[in-house]
Amino acid sequence: MRTRGLRRAARVASGVLASLLSCALVAAGGPTGAGPASRSAAAATAAIALIALAAIGRRLRFSPPTARLQRVSFWMAIAPTTIDIEVSLALIAGCGAAIQGAGGLDSPLYPLLYGVVAFAAAFQTRPAALVAVAAALALEAAAAARAHLAPPAVAAALLHAGFITSSALMHALFLRGLFARLRRDHAGRVEDELRRRRESARDYRLIAAALGAESRGPRTRPEEEQALAAGSAEVIGASIVHTLDLLKRALSARTAVLLWLDERGDALRIKEAQTDVDWIACGARVPLAGALAAAVRDRAPVSLPHARPGQVPYYDGGGDQAGGPLVALPVSDGPHVRGLLCADREPGAAVFDGRDAELLARAGQQIVHAIHAEHVFIAVERAKYEHERFYHASARLGRALTLDQVMDTAFEAASEIVDCDLAVITLFQPDTRRHRVYSARHRPGEPPLASPEELSGLEFRDNAGLVSMVVKNRHYLPASGELRDDAIPVWTRKVKLRGAESLLVLPLVSADEAIGTLTLASRERHRFRKDVREMLAVIANQVATSLQNAMMYKKMETMATTDGLTGLTNHRTFQDRFANLLERSARHGHRAAVLLLDIDHFKTVNDTYGHPLGDEVLRQVALVLRKAVRVIDIPARYGGEEFAVVLESTDLDGALNLAERIREDVGRLEVATDKGPLRVTTSIGVAAFPDDGREQPVLIERADLALYQAKQGGRNRVVSYRDVAAERSGKTRAAS
Repeated sequence: MRTRGLRRAARVASGVLASLLSCALVAAGGPTGAGPASRSAAAATAAIALIALAAIGRRLRFSPPTARLQRVSFWMAIAPTTIDIEVSLALIAGCGAAIQGAGGLDSPLYPLLYGVVAFAAAFQTRPAALVAVAAALALEAAAAARAHLAPPAVAAALLHAGFITSSALMHALFLRGLFARLRRDHAGRVEDELRRRRESARDYRLIAAALGAESRGPRTRPEEEQALAAGSAEVIGASIVHTLDLLKRALSARTAVLLWLDERGDALRIKEAQTDVDWIACGARVPLAGALAAAVRDRAPVSLPHARPGQVPYYDGGGDQAGGPLVALPVSDGPHVRGLLCADREPGAAVFDGRDAELLARAGQQIVHAIHAEHVFIAVERAKYEHERFYHASARLGRALTLDQVMDTAFEAASEIVDCDLAVITLFQPDTRRHRVYSARHRPGEPPLASPEELSGLEFRDNAGLVSMVVKNRHYLPASGELRDDAIPVWTRKVKLRGAESLLVLPLVSADEAIGTLTLASRERHRFRKDVREMLAVIANQVATSLQNAMMYKKMETMATTDGLTGLTNHRTFQDRFANLLERSARHGHRAAVLLLDIDHFKTVNDTYGHPLGDEVLRQVALVLRKAVRVIDIPARYGGEEFAVVLESTDLDGALNLAERIREDVGRLEVATDKGPLRVTTSIGVAAFPDDGREQPVLIERADLALYQAKQGGRNRVVSYRDVAAERSGKTRAAS
């Protein structure tokens, strides 16, 4: 131990002593001289320059000793300071030599010395800065002394000393203060962040276990996994350190260390260690050889009473002191050896006995139990996370009403269970045996696995593709969730999956009938594990039920808003939509018009041909209306044989033109009967907004007056309220 301390002292202090010698040589006036002395001066200058260059090189190559080395060794603790002192003294000596060679106290190179002093004050450690200032002032005093303290020399030396002191003070006060504050702030932020991360990693295990998904902050699945792993690693590390510390104390050992096998199993890495020495190779890769290899191979403890230094591979240095009694115990997880738990003592200490080996074995079991406990915790939390997402996905599916809502919710529900790059829903029509891609979702920002243009609206008959087979068998495919044979089409042979490694096609089964499929694909391998496939299968069944409910909801909505005979909007819905259209037209200043139609002599048709044929006439007239109007218009069955049409953004002339076209198309209708072809005609009344009225009841009333006038005028004609009003006005004037 004493020899090692002397070597360290020599390595740390030798450079400082050489730099001090250089300063002393400059103070003695070595770099100056004439005649035969000039050769000595040149040699002294060269030596000073070499020492300065060597000091700079040592500083550039210097790496601070580890914290453990600095704790156990005084010389290692002061090494960062001594290297700065060495550089400062060497640079001061070099500047002093240059100044002496260029005129002494009257040299123009003094700013170089001021710069070196300012650099030391701003960037080097405080002891090094003080030593640099003291050395520069000492050289000035020596220069004045060599001039026999002549007044001009003393005055010049005092002036230079003032500049040296002021340069150091200004840089120390401003730059050094600024750097110190920045370092403190940065160190504080780093420490706060590290503390926050450690606390978050530890606390997350408790928070995740205690709170539900809605109470925790929003995290993605990878973030959840990372947080759990970080928390478990923190807990395992703390447990291992505590166990090793207790083991080291119980065994009176010099070192207790846990070595872990790497992935290939041919080397060990130091995971944690508790030691009294500073030459342990922290983080290094330890070769699996000798006694350690025997312990792993035989899965049995190995004890060496007097291990040689080379037989303790986790030490780096230490000489003869790196040997001593050694014991190594395999750390096993079932049939697999995961690492070694080792302990050693100082040379000459008592060898490890059976009681020590038993303590070591129990410590190894404690470490394995800690690791197993964290594995179980992570598995439980992963299952909890997945079931929470499963529950919320099911709840959202239960709230979806329309088909589009069900599709969007189905994709979101699947993404809660597993991360995928493509999701596609197809619906199956059993009467036509055709499949149709109803909706597809691609991962944004990534190249699509399948062409969106090819998938959009794709329809295909039963084939040998996976979608058709899943519908027939009502079981998901592929069974492993992996795309092993890309030659088998998923939908059709025209639509290819490009870059997919994992694939799962799930049947949408409702009431024991497959109504479609949910296809999920990912670029990652092994994305659809067995537990994930099972949860997705349940989600698919819920999607199927939600789709059936949405279809039923749509059917009920249609029945509530549509006339069952003609398929047109019914009277109640017509009134609501008409009111909304008038409100919109009034707000934007648009025009509108309403048409009321009545089939002429319809009662005679029913009495002569029967009500079934009368119903067919109503259906044919309704078909004419649907073909004649635009999407934004509202055709409706008003009641009995009456129909109504509301025209948005249409003036009276446009409404009259459309009404005339409808009248002509109805007149061309022929309905086959037992008594020969049947033809019907229609009478139409028209009212315009806002010319004929601004209120809905007023417009309907005036359109009805126009229809009545058409009936009274001989039927099979179009009459507007404007014509009715003009006729009434004429009669009023004639009567007066």
